[in-house]
Amino acid sequence: MPSDKLRNYFLLHLIVFIWGFTAVLGKLISIDALPLVWYRMSLAALCILLYMALRKIPFALSGKTLLILVMAGGVVALHWITFFGAIKVANVSVALATMATGAFFGSLLEPLWYGRKVIGYEVVFGLIVILGLYFIFNVGTEYTEGILLALASAFLGAVFTLINGRLIRHHKPSVIGFYELLSGALFVTVYLGLSSGFSVDFFELKVSDWLYIFILASVCTAYAFIASVKVMRHVSPYTVLLTVNLEPVYGILLAFAIFGDSERMNTQFYIGGLIILLTVVANGILKNRNSAKRVG
Repeated sequence: MPSDKLRNYFLLHLIVFIWGFTAVLGKLISIDALPLVWYRMSLAALCILLYMALRKIPFALSGKTLLILVMAGGVVALHWITFFGAIKVANVSVALATMATGAFFGSLLEPLWYGRKVIGYEVVFGLIVILGLYFIFNVGTEYTEGILLALASAFLGAVFTLINGRLIRHHKPSVIGFYELLSGALFVTVYLGLSSGFSVDFFELKVSDWLYIFILASVCTAYAFIASVKVMRHVSPYTVLLTVNLEPVYGILLAFAIFGDSERMNTQFYIGGLIILLTVVANGILKNRNSAKRVG
């Protein structure tokens, strides 16, 4: 029904808006990236655990699948640590614009992951993305560390997206999310324990930090993860791809509205970000046309 389709489109945009708001929350929360990821993954895993218990969703998995999810959880943890690290050392705009390279990394890794041939136009788009990064790198040396962290985060994000692409065919999104978030939180816990990262100060957070972390873990992580997979069952992959490209746009606009001049960048930065964004959109359009031809 048209109303159902409209509802799913609205929900998709809401999810992408929430993802864009994640970067703003990362800036608002005063603690460092590592404890921030620990709180996010631990609380989000607890939220999904409660959801699964209420819905009576079984937790059982094969040993092989569980091992894959544990490894993926480690990748997710590193992805978020580098992402929030980029926001802390640079700003939201730099992190989100650079994170748009995730689709480029995905197009490079996909042939290896699925054993297909490299597509010519993807190589061309890759070179254009590098051009966009050249413009972004010229914003100033003070942002170099943040750009490098965001690039690492984009690469890791592409890796766990490919892993989940296979797992989602056979397992519920809540099950995947629970085990990935739980294992990621355990990895960070072990690291913090070995490095004496836990202390009284670690758990003494400001009231505002507790509020922002709760929103980040419950709404931006647990809810958004489960809802995004549900929407993908009703909206075409092409529509999802194009809409997700609005994440850096939403995030940068929100950051500018909240943080003001600290998010203002020079013209070269916006040229580079626009080049990357348009390249990702063009890649999605060509992929959709090719898929339509194969189906036809």
